[in-house]
Amino acid sequence: MITRYALFEGKVRDGEAEAFRTAVMETILPKWKQFPGALDVRVSFAEARDEGAPEFPMILAVDYPDMAAVEAALASPVRSEARAATEAVLSRFFEGRIHHHVTRANEFVLGANS
Repeated sequence: MITRYALFEGKVRDGEAEAFRTAVMETILPKWKQFPGALDVRVSFAEARDEGAPEFPMILAVDYPDMAAVEAALASPVRSEARAATEAVLSRFFEGRIHHHVTRANEFVLGANS
């Protein structure tokens, strides 16, 4: 399985945390759930961190069966719609940047270690 993560590094503007969460759940998440081939789409909101530590207020993860499904999703028109919805929410509530990561989660071949 392939997991593509978007790590939202930064902070939500003061007093906007609840509005940000609502916008994510009602605007961003539904768009990402439309990605073709996605097995699962989930969002988690980070807890408060120690002073001075990097802040990751949100992690958005999408699971795919393989890299071909990832590439098909990224080439889909759904991507531009999801990106536009994400940028609209971020520009209103968020100060920071996004890091994208692709990882192979839970991947192993039976007999490979024997």
